[in-house]
Amino acid sequence: MSAFTTLPAWPAVAGGTTVGDGADSSAAIRLARLYDEAAVVERQYETGLREAEKQRARARRDERLLIRERRVGAALRKDPGLVARARYHQSVTPPNVPQTLLPDITLKLLRSQHSLAGADGADANAVVGIHRVEDRLAADLAEASAQSRRLQKRKAELADRRRTVQAKLEEARRVLQRQADATAAAGSCRGAVHLGRPRQRTRRAWEAPVESYRLSAPFGSGGGHWAHRHTGQDFAVPIGTPVRAVGAGKVVRVACGGAFGIEVVIQHPDGYFTQYAHLAAVTVDQGEPVATGQWIAQSGTTGNSTGPHLHFEVRVTPEWGSGIDPVPWLTARGVRI
Repeated sequence: MSAFTTLPAWPAVAGGTTVGDGADSSAAIRLARLYDEAAVVERQYETGLREAEKQRARARRDERLLIRERRVGAALRKDPGLVARARYHQSVTPPNVPQTLLPDITLKLLRSQHSLAGADGADANAVVGIHRVEDRLAADLAEASAQSRRLQKRKAELADRRRTVQAKLEEARRVLQRQADATAAAGSCRGAVHLGRPRQRTRRAWEAPVESYRLSAPFGSGGGHWAHRHTGQDFAVPIGTPVRAVGAGKVVRVACGGAFGIEVVIQHPDGYFTQYAHLAAVTVDQGEPVATGQWIAQSGTTGNSTGPHLHFEVRVTPEWGSGIDPVPWLTARGVRI
């Protein structure tokens, strides 16, 4: 398996800008590309960890078997009469007598002899047979150890790649957020970032607005940052996290100023509206239809925000002040939060 996987195609970036979209789009696309790359490297790293652990377990097993056979072989070479006595015990022990009553070294010899007889198809000389078992196990152990070393090296390479991608991600997040802050301060949106990605296909009618998150400020909570009560549910996520439409609908607002910073509001066919706020970039235009799970924005920390997160609201109108608790609303639609 190749150490790195080919990533999806993206719009070409030349000279630090994306053709037709400007510098803001370039930063958003670069961050999106790095998110994809980080996801690939993370999967490869986790797979490498599992493979390395399996190989280490195999090497430990082979080592235990080799130690056991060497002990049996040493005992046999010291006292060749063990084989005759083992066969005698086997022949005279009644069927209902547990073999655990026989000497431990005898049982090990019988197992070794049985294995050899099955493998070689003949009643091989015990000493020669033990040597064969030892040689085979030693070869298996050498191969398992060599494979384990190769996997450890690959794991180290992937860990280094992982650190490199994470460092690039952090820098790309800082760049995108600086541009987003400037956009929010100007109060004028610069248009959607067209990422050129295919729409996500899902059979579900509703989805969570982000895939991986930690719930932070809940609906109705108090705090110094809100004039009254918190009007939505916050999802703590890093800057640049893909934000998805929770359901199919139409974008009725894209705004870039005020307490919510950069925000998107979607109207759904059942009459409800959902708001996505404190964004770093928007990937849809006002008036555009969206599908469930479609990537509509990248999270950020614009507006009245204390740190990177997605502020998500469910409203009965497109306006602030008509919000209801988003968690039971999503739960009623089969989305666990």
